[in-house]
Amino acid sequence: MKKKCVAEIKDRDLVEAVFLVKEKIVAMAKNGKPYLTLKLMDKSGEVDAKVWDNADQVGALFDRNDFLSVRAKASVYLGKMQLIVSELKKVPEETVDLADFLPETNRDINSMVEELHALIAGVKDPDLSRLLSSFFHDPELLAQYRVAPAAKGMHHVYLGGLLEHSLAVAKLVDAMVPLYPGLNRDLLIAGALLHDVGKVREMTYLRCFDYSDEGKLIGHITIGAEMLHERITALPGFPAELAMLLKHMILSHHGQYEYGSPKRPKTLEATILNYLDDLDSKINGIRTHIRKEPDNPSRWTSYHRLYDRYFFKENGLFEEEQDLAPEACLEPSELLPQTVAAPAPPLAGAPEQGAPRRERTDAPRGGQERKSFSNNPFAALKNGRE
Repeated sequence: MKKKCVAEIKDRDLVEAVFLVKEKIVAMAKNGKPYLTLKLMDKSGEVDAKVWDNADQVGALFDRNDFLSVRAKASVYLGKMQLIVSELKKVPEETVDLADFLPETNRDINSMVEELHALIAGVKDPDLSRLLSSFFHDPELLAQYRVAPAAKGMHHVYLGGLLEHSLAVAKLVDAMVPLYPGLNRDLLIAGALLHDVGKVREMTYLRCFDYSDEGKLIGHITIGAEMLHERITALPGFPAELAMLLKHMILSHHGQYEYGSPKRPKTLEATILNYLDDLDSKINGIRTHIRKEPDNPSRWTSYHRLYDRYFFKENGLFEEEQDLAPEACLEPSELLPQTVAAPAPPLAGAPEQGAPRRERTDAPRGGQERKSFSNNPFAALKNGRE
């Protein structure tokens, strides 16, 4: 029985489909015979696969990030689906649609961009408004920001994940600010939208999600701080202390040195951003882990290596109420290169027309259907642009 995507595969199915090779490992069985362990993927998910016979010869036919036409038998082993491959053949790149093989956000990308612009329009601080407009009215940066994943393996690991995560943190900000009078809401919104902006250069997503050379050598926190400094430098009159507070939020949003933070949070807003970022990341990561095991009959998930624990899947609600069911397979996305209509950015160094200038003082400062992208990143990426 031919299957179109990973999410459709059931125990004992005969599978014939094209997949992207996410991982390829040559291992050795107890009898000294080599075999291949693969992780195959398409936009609906990923599945483990084994090649037991002629591993050396078969392994020489392809590599990681190649496309393979696979014939295999599906079976559940230790609660996880896997494929036992009987035949495989490398498929030329020009014969496949990249949009069929990379996971994407369940949310409509254009609606999220509208939310982004609405958040920016709601920022009352004139300097932060200028800064956010400088970032997100830049068509090139917005084209990257709207499709980049938020991470390689921890959370929001899909196209559009960065935008989805950043908006979620901003919504948490708006839920929290009314509970604690005196918080700088505009500064928190700016931190929510910019804390991970460096990931547009840290991550690559032409094939399997990975880190760029810049991402491996510098990292998104430092890249983001550099991007912020460049934008602020192009905005004459931007208050030095406000710049320092926002830079501190980016540099400290991972919270602890051992988690990659150059600095620990030392302002109330930086501390809040750290916890809200961590909250949304963990909720998404745990839900994704549960969704990956639809064939596991246990009430507990398998072991999560990064979180170092098992998770109990029951919470007292019926399945239909939990909204945790795997997404159904869909037809290939129509990724058409379009540009989101947005107000023209202010001229470099000039405040927005009619916007009041900040007065400088010495006082202290107080289950939606899966949609397709309309902005295709792949045309640019094929030409070597990440």
